[in-house]
Amino acid sequence: MVQKQVAVHVVSDALGETGEMVARAAAAQFYPGDFRIERLEKITSPEQLRRVVETHCGNDCIFLYTLVDAPLRLEMERLAATGVKAVDVLGPAVAILGDSIGHRPAGEAGAMHRTDAEYFERIEATEFAVMHDDGRHPEDLGEADIVLIGVSRTSKTPLSMYLAFKGYRVANVPLAPGMEPPSQLFELDPRRVFGLVTDPKVLVDIRCERMREIGMLVPRYAEREEVERELEEARSLMRRIGCIVIRTDNRAVEESAQEIVRYLDGTPEIRD
Repeated sequence: MVQKQVAVHVVSDALGETGEMVARAAAAQFYPGDFRIERLEKITSPEQLRRVVETHCGNDCIFLYTLVDAPLRLEMERLAATGVKAVDVLGPAVAILGDSIGHRPAGEAGAMHRTDAEYFERIEATEFAVMHDDGRHPEDLGEADIVLIGVSRTSKTPLSMYLAFKGYRVANVPLAPGMEPPSQLFELDPRRVFGLVTDPKVLVDIRCERMREIGMLVPRYAEREEVERELEEARSLMRRIGCIVIRTDNRAVEESAQEIVRYLDGTPEIRD
């Protein structure tokens, strides 16, 4: 039996990034493959909007819209009244904010990206994280807000990218057995360096799965004894540096990131 798939079209007079994030967050509550998400961006006129909806509307489709232009919103509301399945993502929030402050909204498409300096900081931080992933360009470590260190498969890259999205310039340095890390690492403020560690059994399982994915057997890479030795060497180095140690086993990337940010802000997590 072929699984039914519903199309979710994100309609926007800007880039549709906000609508897509909402659509993906909602779709994540269902089975993978239940929904296909597509952006229909930069809609500029009611006529174009009608054509887009007519072209993409079928029996199993939903429109999530982030339209701020008043004529476009009115046209989408009219289409919804004819039976088109449509959800206004921004409208209710904008309306209640406007009511609370007594101002009418600007109705300017893409205003957040043009006026929000944090948006550009996130773009720059993401580029920095990509350029300084997996130990690349160690001469720039002093420019990083956060430096992550750890052995292979301790979530260095996912954490780097998540923190970069939050606007932090992040570099990560792999700790390989028997190899000294770059000298620049020892020149950093240890309060900006975070050592990632995990449970040996969890790490063995992750590495075994990684080798299956790439179809390659790496000698000793997933052996328990070798993994424990690597982790002990890493912990010894972290003690030399004097950095904060973060456990990543059985935790979502978001949880580890929040703990790191709390330490940066001077409000470390209180544990039982």
